Amino acid sequence: MQLTVLSLLAERKEEKFNVFEALLKTLKKNEVELQEGDVIVISTKYISNSQGRVIELDKVRTSSESAKISKKFKLKPEVAEIIIRESDKVFGGIGGFVITSSDNILAPNAGIDKSNAKKGRVILYPKNPYLIAEQIRRKVFLNQLTHVGVILADSRLMPARIGTSGIAVACAGIEPVLDMRAKKDLDGNPLKVTFQAVVDNLATIANHKMGEGAESKPFAIVRNSGTKLTNRKIDPSETAISPDLCVYVRGLSNPPTN
Repeated sequence: MQLTVLSLLAERKEEKFNVFEALLKTLKKNEVELQEGDVIVISTKYISNSQGRVIELDKVRTSSESAKISKKFKLKPEVAEIIIRESDKVFGGIGGFVITSSDNILAPNAGIDKSNAKKGRVILYPKNPYLIAEQIRRKVFLNQLTHVGVILADSRLMPARIGTSGIAVACAGIEPVLDMRAKKDLDGNPLKVTFQAVVDNLATIANHKMGEGAESKPFAIVRNSGTKLTNRKIDPSETAISPDLCVYVRGLSNPPTN
């Protein structure tokens, strides 16, 4: 069967709300019924909005550290302060962007986003994303007796590439990575280090249909993906590695010597 992606038009929300109830309402409005094996992809911004993870910049109290970050990277002091609070580590940056890591997720400006937020506000990453994904998965099963996977997806710039693609910030009910090691390529050579980023691939596919602007499509259903669903709890370490082990971070931190 052919893989299909159904992006769902949803009502815009501005205050805290129940994501699962919004999902059911959106499915009904779009006349879509969940099927066994579907993967539900949800925008992290939508999740963050449901949690009230929206900050008014004029209410942020800055610090001496954020003043330094602000001056160095040409950011508003309030934005710099939020970046510091939301990050585990700051690697560096350029004008307007600070490269950070939080829970081993490498992102510009700690994932803070001004898009789809009213003027003077920014949206943060959701709290406890893996827990949220698991709760939604379980509620879907209890409500509809249907096994699904859940992915909370964001868009991300890729190194040395123009434009954004999708990334799975969290997932539940789906095996996130396919271990290809010991399998063979077309010439019979055994693969030694290859893992297929299943949930990131699905996040990118869904992101393409959900859009980046005013589409108001925070949900997508990926159907017939052929991915393996599971009832086990997914650990965040299964999809992310420490920046110290990242080939890009390590490589750029250790330039060649003459």
